Amino acid sequence: MKKEYLIALFRGSVFGYLTFLFIFFNSCTSAVEQKDDFSFFSEQFADIKILRYQVPGFDELNLSQKKLVYYLTQAGLAGRDIMYDQNYRHNVSIRTALEKIYQNYKGDKSLDNWKSFETYLKRIWFSNGIHHHYSNDKHDPGFSSNYLEKLLNETNTILEKEAFDVVFNDEDSKKVNLDASKGLIKGSAVNFYGPDVTVEDVDFYYSEIKKVSNPEKPISLGLNSKLVKENGKLVEKVWKLNGMYSEEIENIIYWLSKASEFAENEKQKKGFDLLIKYYETGDLNIWDEYNVAWVETIEGDVDYINGFIEVYNDPKGYRGSYESVVQIKDFEMSKKMDDVSNNAQWFEDNAPIMKSHKKDSVVGISYNTVNVAGEAGDSSPSTPIGINLPNANWIRVMHGSKSVSLGNILYAYGNAGSSGRLNEYAYSETEIELEKKYGEDAGSLHTALHEVIGHASGKINDGIGTTKETLKSYASALEEARADLVGLYFISDKKLEEIGISPSAKDMGRASYDGYIRNGLITQLIRIKLGDDIEESHMRNRQLVSSWAYEKGLKDNVIEKVKRDKKTFYVINDYKKLRILFGDLLREIQRIKSEGDFEAGKNLIENYGVKVDQEIHKEVLERNKKFTSAPYSGFINPELVLIKNNDGEIIDVKVTQPESFSSQMLNYSKTY
Repeated sequence: MKKEYLIALFRGSVFGYLTFLFIFFNSCTSAVEQKDDFSFFSEQFADIKILRYQVPGFDELNLSQKKLVYYLTQAGLAGRDIMYDQNYRHNVSIRTALEKIYQNYKGDKSLDNWKSFETYLKRIWFSNGIHHHYSNDKHDPGFSSNYLEKLLNETNTILEKEAFDVVFNDEDSKKVNLDASKGLIKGSAVNFYGPDVTVEDVDFYYSEIKKVSNPEKPISLGLNSKLVKENGKLVEKVWKLNGMYSEEIENIIYWLSKASEFAENEKQKKGFDLLIKYYETGDLNIWDEYNVAWVETIEGDVDYINGFIEVYNDPKGYRGSYESVVQIKDFEMSKKMDDVSNNAQWFEDNAPIMKSHKKDSVVGISYNTVNVAGEAGDSSPSTPIGINLPNANWIRVMHGSKSVSLGNILYAYGNAGSSGRLNEYAYSETEIELEKKYGEDAGSLHTALHEVIGHASGKINDGIGTTKETLKSYASALEEARADLVGLYFISDKKLEEIGISPSAKDMGRASYDGYIRNGLITQLIRIKLGDDIEESHMRNRQLVSSWAYEKGLKDNVIEKVKRDKKTFYVINDYKKLRILFGDLLREIQRIKSEGDFEAGKNLIENYGVKVDQEIHKEVLERNKKFTSAPYSGFINPELVLIKNNDGEIIDVKVTQPESFSSQMLNYSKTY
């Protein structure tokens, strides 16, 4: 599974403690060309920081490759509104109405109400809808229904009553609800199921399909459809040409067809043709064919991700959110990471999991550092920093996987300024110095181990279904915990020194462990409201790993809870024993995945990953008040501009930067 997300404070990204990797469309007329004195920071509102990123290496591409990148970014943006609609059925109409107000209102814009309106619209743009991109809670508009009604009237804008009301009422308050007691589907606003579809309906529907499917090569059931009831019968409304989202998909196909004309090699062209065929037919067997072709295409300088992919937004774990990432290889950094991939079998053989759960042959792992040229859908504006695909386990076993770190995104995070939270939440000067000296490299190495080794490791026992079938709503959090633990276990191993990718296994391990525990038990809590449970899968994963290790190490005082000046800290006293604990938990989570042990997986998440110590949470939020830096970050995309001669022929493609976040969002809405 894919995504590693930079989590504010550090990143820590994939998981709250990683810092940053190797520091190493025709656009609107307001765009400006990049300059050497590049400013990564753009603006801040609510709990969001908007950044910019550059695209190193783009100017070194030949014209054919530049055209390829351009057409792929257009294909990604063509499906932008799909993500809005997937997130919530009223998102597009609410956004459209608010954008019309934003561009046409002539009244007083100095009032607090108007400023709140602007912020609310920007939050919608950032989250691809009216629910927070991370907490899944509905945004508080910060203005009254009377004020919105006034704005609608004065700009001759129409917003249907149900959509208007939902901005202010308590309906559909959670985009994705993982609390089964509230109803996984009923309690989720995400637009993947009809209003009368139940959890039992979903389980029955796909169990019947599974009976006639190929157990050796199971298709990704439900990945590209909405499940509804028509005349009392369950029906999939497939996302395809002449199906659901047909208009957007027609445009995606158009741009992919243009991209196919400039494919770098026959394998890449085959992938384009299969992806187009999949969009035309909605056939999930073709989706698998495409993924095999895509993962086996390792030549070329340009690569991409496009489709309905990650299932985090489906409480049942079936339906994929639309996303697109277009990327250019960073050859120098990718070469340095080849040794991780080349030693994948060693890591598998030496993992602390049961022998019966290990792969005899780990195949086809490719790991590259890339520079992003454009993102859309689920990947934008909030972007991953690491990606590992495909998600189908049988393809990973038989054909391998691709892992990438988004180098220029990490570089932008690293150059956008520090929040100073390290000094507040780290216990000692030694801990701070370790983070400053090794945190950045440790973060990048953990990301590599998480993506390349973690997600590719282990195997599911014969006859056991996919994790979405066996582990259900807990599958994503458990999988992220498993991959995290692989990285944590091996980052302190001397093997990494031997193969030349770690300057000090001891110090890199200590920096990683300090940062992970600090984030898992303390700093990530600034992301949720006091009194709330943890809902997001990556956050559940981090707290599960940290709190389990803390509890299991109490007897030997492996991690100590310390009070100083009325502030709470977690201090690691024995790094070697902590590594053993990480290995023990990895062994158990791999067993849970391999055997499909739902109850054990549920108990781990519910007992360690969901509930928050309210006293500590209150303290952490109070300590955080002194920091003005927003806890979440995302990006404006660069814009690619076609340069044409007098005959209308494309002679170059230039990378420019839009004037502002607002100008880009409005331009996207107009163009796509």
